[in-house]
Amino acid sequence: MSSKLILHVDENHPLLVKGLKDFGFKNHLAYTTSLESILEDLQNYYGVVIRSRFPIDKNFIDHGPNLKFIARVGAGLENIDTVYADSKNISLIAAPEGNRNAVGEHTLGMLLSLMNKLRQAHLNIQEGLWLREKHRGWELEGKTVGIIGYGNTGKSFAKKLKGFDVEVLCHDLKAKVGDENATQVPLEEIQDRAQILSLHIPQTKETNAMIDKQFIERMKNSFWFLNSARGKAVVTSDLVEGLISEKILAAGLDVLEFESASFHSIFDAENRSKTLDYLLTSDRVLLSPHVAGWTYESHIKLAQTILDKIISLEKKEN
Repeated sequence: MSSKLILHVDENHPLLVKGLKDFGFKNHLAYTTSLESILEDLQNYYGVVIRSRFPIDKNFIDHGPNLKFIARVGAGLENIDTVYADSKNISLIAAPEGNRNAVGEHTLGMLLSLMNKLRQAHLNIQEGLWLREKHRGWELEGKTVGIIGYGNTGKSFAKKLKGFDVEVLCHDLKAKVGDENATQVPLEEIQDRAQILSLHIPQTKETNAMIDKQFIERMKNSFWFLNSARGKAVVTSDLVEGLISEKILAAGLDVLEFESASFHSIFDAENRSKTLDYLLTSDRVLLSPHVAGWTYESHIKLAQTILDKIISLEKKEN
């Protein structure tokens, strides 16, 4: 095949660049190149590989009239104007399979840490305090877990729970996605029965601010809350109210409403929200910096998945 130029705007595992080269593509690595400079030359590229450095909007797409694909090395496509890309017959490629296991394991790790108060215990011991009763935890056995969003990561989390004696319920917009690891139910049933709630939803207009005061109040049981999906699915001020009232027993958050569009930081804003300060200081909150799917293994899996999909697409085109 004739060499076609692929633009890489974020650094990924080297196997992706090598695999594309071996297949016959030419790679241009523009990890630090400004968006303005990239737009000037975008008409020369056959495809773009990105993580989250900047949004791919209508203006970006219009500068790339010869683009055949946009590949995001990750799960979500919310930073891409997918409707406009589709209208230009640009194929969109993502890799939700690549980090689903990592997210499932991370979510389970957060849940067990919260239920057993491991963070508080560690910090207290560092301070010279040996407080056994204060750090009495809860067992997962016998609990009902509700999973909202039953795609790749939701299914992975449910599979990880299989070794525990728990009941797992799932809710998804798609019908008949339940399996041997989770029973699909209406959202209201999860709100009626769940004692643990985990989000595994994409960022869409429908999911933005989904977990708000009304949703939290509708939950029948006090519950542990986990979010390894997208921060904007949660109204943080309402989450904090739920923690203060103890309707939410504890929260494990890998993602936050305050993250930048590129997911790089929560500390860029000049006027930091008081709700963020609460999350940073509460002993019933466990935070991680959007790394649930960010393991050494997933680094390889994500790149391999994208490589396989680009090659598969190219073979179909020829």
